[in-house]
Amino acid sequence: MMNRIDRKFSDLRAESRKAFIPFVTAGDPSLEATISLVLKLESAGADIVELGVPFSDPIADGPSIQRSSLRALKSGTSLRSIMRAMEEIRTHTQVPIALMTYYNIIFKYGVAQFVRDAVTSGVDGVIVADLPPEEASELISAARENDFATIFLVAPTSTPERVKLISEVSRGFIYCVSLTGVTGARNQISDMLIPTLKRIKECTDKPVAVGFGVSTPEQAREVASMADGVIVGSAVVNVIEAYSDKPELLSAVEEFASSLAEAIKSIR
Repeated sequence: MMNRIDRKFSDLRAESRKAFIPFVTAGDPSLEATISLVLKLESAGADIVELGVPFSDPIADGPSIQRSSLRALKSGTSLRSIMRAMEEIRTHTQVPIALMTYYNIIFKYGVAQFVRDAVTSGVDGVIVADLPPEEASELISAARENDFATIFLVAPTSTPERVKLISEVSRGFIYCVSLTGVTGARNQISDMLIPTLKRIKECTDKPVAVGFGVSTPEQAREVASMADGVIVGSAVVNVIEAYSDKPELLSAVEEFASSLAEAIKSIR
């Protein structure tokens, strides 16, 4: 049976379309809101949803996602409660979902148990921001046994040898970091993106999705013209922060996500 992420990229390629992959932090402002947000993002045009697992020391994340992590932790969100929320999400939708997390959380949970529980709850893959592939053999092994996608990150500083290794061990898609530094909205797309994408494409024909710094529909369209998917995190999280205690939360996120999806899907 094909993983939902693989199936989605296969379908998109057959239609010459690009993937829109929004990110939200699970539990921000609550897990109940997260369930509703995932469904709204799908209806707005999301092809895959990235769910962040809140962590007290998110070293790869900029201020927006750091704040969202703290809000989620304050609301009592844990990896186990996210798994329970995933079970609820799966009663409503089959949209592919990947968790974005840090290795300490998985290690404390138990690597093999994490993969089994994630798959059982309906998660399709994981991005571990601080886990290099050289140290990921336990996770990769457990993931392969359960058709669970392991999505690794390629940075502009990655050597050709490292890009080749990451291309070999990644499943689902390869996460191309568009710039050096942390996540966050930016005014323009980094000039490091094109050479980084070129190095990846020379190694593999696996789908490549670009994240870090994509903030506007115009930027999303630009990235979609070069990559197989566009990941938008901080800009979506900023909308959630602005409307977190307002009744317009879902409609505001849906409106912004729709503008991104429309821009991405205009590229064929």
